[in-house]
Amino acid sequence: MAAVKVYGMPLSSCTARVLTCLIEKGVEYELIPLNLAVGEHKQPSFLAKQPFGQIPVLEDGDLTLFESRAIAKYVAYKYKDQGTDLLRHENVKESALVLVWTEVESQQYNPPISTLVYELLIKGMYGMTTDQAVVDAQSEKLGKVLDVYEARLTENKYLAGNSYSLADQNHIPYTYFLMKTPAASLINSRPHVKAWWEDISSRPSFQKVLANANA
Repeated sequence: MAAVKVYGMPLSSCTARVLTCLIEKGVEYELIPLNLAVGEHKQPSFLAKQPFGQIPVLEDGDLTLFESRAIAKYVAYKYKDQGTDLLRHENVKESALVLVWTEVESQQYNPPISTLVYELLIKGMYGMTTDQAVVDAQSEKLGKVLDVYEARLTENKYLAGNSYSLADQNHIPYTYFLMKTPAASLINSRPHVKAWWEDISSRPSFQKVLANANA
């Protein structure tokens, strides 16, 4: 049995972020699915691991972690000498740029894209009505962020330089779901962003997450 355990749902965006990182680093893990529909993430046994009742949670021996970006950073650091160097730890300048662009993903990219995915995809799954005013406002916000990305990716293959890193990887799950909506045009209309997305989403690590989820 794998020493690393992940509690979550395989295709929830945040769980997928952690699983992609583990696979990219070549770390064996056990996925323990939670049924959110019946509230397993709100039960006392789970709240003891994650007091906010959200997924995922990672257990590595006696260490319990939550918040997917923090987990991914931990995995990338602990296993820095195996798999892909997601932190660019041997080059201080590249490592600093990884930190910058992981923050950009969290603070600039994630708020509008997560709202768009909720409005255009999640609401429909639960029979709710999309708020077009919200979609329009968040599309404008994400478009402005992606203009910055387009300029950045004109000069570099990846966000932190010319090597794939955690800065790129953290974008994958929500962008995957965005591409299933009409807002995919925000990506497809920017050639360097589109090429970057096609590159990072085709990596074997994320493709394995998708395959395992659909198995």
